[in-house]
Parts: sequence; C-alpha cells; structure tokens
Amino acid sequence: MGSLVATCDPLEPYRLLAPDGVAVDAVSAFFADLLAAGRSEATLRSYGMDLLRWFRFLWALGARWDRATRDEARDFSRSLQVNRKPLRPHWRRREKEDGGRPPPLGSERYAASVRAHSETVLRNFYEFHREVGTGPIMNPFPLDRSRHGGRANAHHNPMEPYRHERAGLYRPKVPTRVPRSVPDEVFNEIFAQLPSNRDRALVAFYVSTGARASELLSATQGGVDPGRQLVTVVRKGSRQSQELPVSVDAFVWLRLYQVEMEGLVPRGRRQPLWWTLRRPFRPLGYQAAHRMFARANRLAGSRATLHALRHTAAYRMAEDPELPLTDVQWVLGHAQLTTTQIYLTPRKEDVIRRVLAHHANRVGQATETKAPPAAPGYNQETLDVLFGKGTQ
Repeated sequence: MGSLVATCDPLEPYRLLAPDGVAVDAVSAFFADLLAAGRSEATLRSYGMDLLRWFRFLWALGARWDRATRDEARDFSRSLQVNRKPLRPHWRRREKEDGGRPPPLGSERYAASVRAHSETVLRNFYEFHREVGTGPIMNPFPLDRSRHGGRANAHHNPMEPYRHERAGLYRPKVPTRVPRSVPDEVFNEIFAQLPSNRDRALVAFYVSTGARASELLSATQGGVDPGRQLVTVVRKGSRQSQELPVSVDAFVWLRLYQVEMEGLVPRGRRQPLWWTLRRPFRPLGYQAAHRMFARANRLAGSRATLHALRHTAAYRMAEDPELPLTDVQWVLGHAQLTTTQIYLTPRKEDVIRRVLAHHANRVGQATETKAPPAAPGYNQETLDVLFGKGTQ
C-alpha cells in the first residue's frame, strides 16, 4: 500500500502517496523542513523509505498517524525484528509482474542498523510535528528512560572519544563493525573480470580516491585534471566540491574509455563523466554501477561490495607510514578523526595469516630436538667430534 515517488521537482524531490494516490501532507511538511535545513535529496529518499514502512504498518492497522501511541511504536519495532525483507526484482521483471501482487519475501531480516535508522527518523518526524502542534502531544518513539530527556553525549569531554549512548527507547544496539576491505589477490581477480574500459576506469578511481559511490558518479568532464592527477567530486554530506588525488593507472583506463565514447556522448565541462554503454546513452547511476560490480563479483567468486572499495582505499592509505592519518581523514571526508582511526584496526585476513604463522613457528620449534648438555667430567668438544656433530 502506498508508494514513495520521485517528482523531479527541486522544491519537492520525493512525495509519499497514500493507497488512494493522494500525497501525505504530514510527510510533505517534514520533507520541506528537511530541505530548508540543507538536507540532500538522497537523505529525503532514505527518510521516505522509513516513513513509508511505518505508514504501511498504520494503514494495515487502520490507525491514524497523529493518533499513534507507544503501543503502535512498540509493535512496529518488534515487527521489524521478526519480519523478513521483501525481494527487489529487476526493473524489467517488475514491469511484467502484476502491480497488485505483493513482492515475495526473502530470507534476510532487517539489520540492526536499518532498525536503528528507522527509529531515529520516526522519532524526529514526530518531534517535528509535536513542536509545530500538528502531531500527538506525546512522541510515540520516546527517548530512553535512562536518559531522563537529556540529549546524547550532553557532558562529553572533547579530549575523550564519544560514547555509544542509546538515544531512543526502541532503538536497538548496533554492533560495532570493522570495515571490510578487499584483499589484493581478490581485487585483482575482480578487476580481471571487468568487461570494459569504463568499468576498469571506474573501479580504479574508486580504489584510489576512496570516494563514495554517489560522490564519484557526480564527477563531470571538466572536473578531471590528468596533469595534476585530480578529480573533483561533490561530497555527500556537505554538498561541497572537493578535489581528490587519483592514481596514474586510473587515468590510463579513463583515457581509453573516453576514446571509445568519442562522438557518442555529449562533450562539455558540465557534462557527466560516466555514461552507460548501451543506447540510448544516459548518465551512469548508482544502481547501474552497483550491478556492474556485482556481475564481476559473481564471475570472480567474491562477495565484495562496491562500498568495500572505499574501505580498501582507506586501509591502503592508513597502512602507509609516510601518510599522516589527518591526510586520510581529509581524503575520506570524515568530520572526526575518531572515524578515520577505525582503519588502524588490523584486517581479519592479516590477523589470521599472522596467527597461523605463529602457530606454525611454535610447532617447528617444538619438533626441533636439542642435545642434552654434557655430563660433568666430559669435554663437549670431544663429544662433538666423537658423534660427528658439526661435521660436513
């Protein structure tokens, strides 16, 4: 029931529609407030998917959003724990399927990070309407009881790292995950499976710049400077343009790709840098880049993700002793140095290899038999000559 549609209108990029096709005014007002605060369109889409999931739950119950209580919030949070995620069919198959048929369910459940993000969005949604007087008096997604209405990290010492505090009552505890990078041998296998120069150039740019997937796709033809080995991208959070250094081989693959597309795509400084390879040629989007990397993964027998290339670049830069960690922070676009410090954590593959080598050395040392010392009254050198020890 209902849907989140893109309107291509800069004043209202996304709109949440009810089952009757009418826009939900409460969500439209919340989106307008987010846009006024400088949030990006990607943020609106992310928030809209969480709100759509919540409104579908209310529509199934026959409840009004402005009459929701803590009981509905509790049951919704519980449903995300036990329900399975619906599958997302390919857009070609989606057009052939019946529109009224519900999507099939997959085997995966909603991750803790997804449930935590959903709780934060819904709490902010109701807090906005409570402040303007259009929602319930009590927020159905309240803060944790132990917080007593205070904000997170209220008395934080700037000289100490931030503590992980639970902000919401129904917010799950998100486990700390170590970023997973792609080992060099696996990356070489994936790179060998890439079918075109465009894909090779794109992956080489990802693994050398450490840019996010959407950031690199925002690059324009005028934002590439081969002489200085720089590419200009638009940062996800601040929406500011930033130059990032790129490796030499990435520009080699980029030039081969540009020669192949000469005369097929528009030229201009403001034209997109990355295009699709099939006609009609369109600017390359995130979903197409994600599917490209997924196909190469299947051929290489790997389970790496496109975002893992950013972690790979971060680990490679953090392991260089001549590269300060503050430089890595600037390249990755982290607001806090503590976020960059997670890449100082040793990788699982390296730890396993070193520990197995340690065990092998211990076994080798245990198998080596040492001759007992000579008894009192015997000359050790005479015994060595007698038993042939040390002779060639």
